[in-house]
Amino acid sequence: MADYANSPVPSSKPLTNGTLRKKLQGYVGFANLPNQVHRKSVKKGFNFTIMVVGESGLGKSTLVNTLFNAPLYPPKEHAPLTEDSPKTVGIQVLSTDIEENGVRLKLNVVDTPGFGDFINNEDSWKPILQTIEGRFDAYLDQENRVNRSKITDTRVNACLYFIAPTGHSLKALDIEFMKRLHNKVNLIPVIAKSDTMTNEEIAAFKERILLDIAHHDIKIYHAQHYDSDDLETINETKDVMSKIPFAIVGSDKVIETPDGRHVRGRKYPWGVIEVDNEDHCDFVKLRQMLVRTHMEELKEFTNDLHYENYRTEKLIAMGYQQDNSVFREVDPIAKLEEERAMHEAKLVKMEQDMKHVFQQKVQEKEAKLTQSEAELYAKHKEMKDALEKQRLDLEEKKRRIEQGRPTTPEKTKKKGFGFAGK
Repeated sequence: MADYANSPVPSSKPLTNGTLRKKLQGYVGFANLPNQVHRKSVKKGFNFTIMVVGESGLGKSTLVNTLFNAPLYPPKEHAPLTEDSPKTVGIQVLSTDIEENGVRLKLNVVDTPGFGDFINNEDSWKPILQTIEGRFDAYLDQENRVNRSKITDTRVNACLYFIAPTGHSLKALDIEFMKRLHNKVNLIPVIAKSDTMTNEEIAAFKERILLDIAHHDIKIYHAQHYDSDDLETINETKDVMSKIPFAIVGSDKVIETPDGRHVRGRKYPWGVIEVDNEDHCDFVKLRQMLVRTHMEELKEFTNDLHYENYRTEKLIAMGYQQDNSVFREVDPIAKLEEERAMHEAKLVKMEQDMKHVFQQKVQEKEAKLTQSEAELYAKHKEMKDALEKQRLDLEEKKRRIEQGRPTTPEKTKKKGFGFAGK
């Protein structure tokens, strides 16, 4: 007990955002929590689902193989077109487990063959949207189960949308697709096969794409800054985000450069395009954002933003309602201000009610007084008329007396026998 009595008292800092921060005087141990989470995460492994959308021939499968440095897609066999060829957008899912330095990642790639390859591409986005929402529904069903110990998360965490290197602007199909899906998934636009354009053409094309995105109010993925980020991390994130849309070149083949180096790239008569060279394309920045720095943030955005919005809309459509006042964090100062405002509003309402009642009583009293005044006036007039009649009668009697006439008519004597001497 003496050790606790003599232990130093933690120092306190002023209130910051309503929270009292204290600085400990000795080691407690909860600073080791990140290491615990790290060990648990490594043991459990990670899961990531990426969707690639774009016209055929833009290098989607090659880019995925290049991103994860593994032959995830088998070599394609180009079959001739027949009447049995699919006429709608298909959905193909490729799942594989990859490992790097003891860290396991279950990677799910959702491909969309046939997108933009038909004469009429008006509804090409519908199967893709149905796939994303279907995965949201599957996750929602698992959350509502009695036993939720094994929940499989197949929600799409990122969508790479491949833009053809036309050098002009976004096509109508590009705009329609992004407008339909930007509220359902983390949308990341990329310029495919950028080695077909010069640096000046790429810069101008990027500017036009961003203008089209802003004009149509399309929300693409942007990494966030956090209070705990140091200046180097913030600058690094800004540098990565400044490359959107990423101008990429994909290649899983190793070639030899004129100076004897072996690199992944493409060899042309005029030189070599190196995939992992930031001076040649934005592939390194794209991989850095998707894999090295923002993979978990993409998953958080999917869960906390897109899935929550979809879940809310779904439950409201099913008839569920929620009282927003339940389980709400209460700020004492804000609560006092709210109660004061409610009390003042109540006083104002009471004052208005009292004024209304007072005016109503005054009106009733005025009506009664008006009625009483009318009755008194009528009674006064009646009494005045009676007095006037009495006065006239008295004047008539007076006039008769003065003239020697009886005031009343003489009675006629009855005829009959009388007594003598009377």
